[in-house]
Amino acid sequence: MLVDFQKELQVNFGRLVSISVDSPRVLSAFRAGLGATWPFFSDENRELITSLGILDETEGEYAYTAQPYTFICNPDLRIRKIYDGWFFVGRPTAEELRQDLRRIMSEQDYYPYEAWNTEGRKQLRVPQHFWATGRPLGASGNPVSEGFVLHFDKQSGNGMIVDEQDDQKLFFNFTTIPGEGYRTISAQTRVKFEIVETATGKSALNIQID
Repeated sequence: MLVDFQKELQVNFGRLVSISVDSPRVLSAFRAGLGATWPFFSDENRELITSLGILDETEGEYAYTAQPYTFICNPDLRIRKIYDGWFFVGRPTAEELRQDLRRIMSEQDYYPYEAWNTEGRKQLRVPQHFWATGRPLGASGNPVSEGFVLHFDKQSGNGMIVDEQDDQKLFFNFTTIPGEGYRTISAQTRVKFEIVETATGKSALNIQID
């Protein structure tokens, strides 16, 4: 269930983390077998689950393991909700997790569409139809420079470019890469780009692979 849900989280600013008493080697194999992309942490010495009070100390095959709790956290990592999965029916379904995520996101200032439909945002997130007819570097009157991609997170669509002219780091969003260039761009890719002034500083625009 969580393997399918992770795809939704990738585009909804959410993160999954699993903690188990299994050894790191066992967890690594289990994670790979699931096809999971989120982190799996080992609490092999039972320190965390003991401090949380969720160590299962009953008799039987599950003794001395962690009770299957699920913690829902706010963006500041404060615990918002707890699912006690001691009985199977207490474990959250994908739909319950989706509703939890919706409630958390609806409280963020970026959730309404109106928060994105502003001139400032449009400087950083450019609709792809803007590039449809081609747009030569500097055609908009912005200064042109070159450098390399420092990092690019394909889940969020955001990254940083190092401007080699002055060693500044410039923010960019994948929508400022014409066409489908964002599919091939990655760390250390050499690029040319325009520089645009925004309310939060300089950013890269019209990024083209060199």
